[in-house]
Amino acid sequence: MAVSYKKLLHRMIEEDISNQDLMRMSNISANIITKLRTGQYISLEKIESICTALHCTPNDILEFIAEEKSK
Repeated sequence: MAVSYKKLLHRMIEEDISNQDLMRMSNISANIITKLRTGQYISLEKIESICTALHCTPNDILEFIAEEKSK
């Protein structure tokens, strides 16, 4: 199963939040921003920090996507 942070990225655009703003607000590193942009897993602790900063739940910023099975 893959993870998608498109909801977070769309929210950042809608609320005019830059990568730097998110890093400052949620105390995350540039490495975490890169992981978000490339759909890599990040720790639950970082998810919690982002949700606290944006006053939202994990469901508001990420979704899991089933990977297609090859035949």
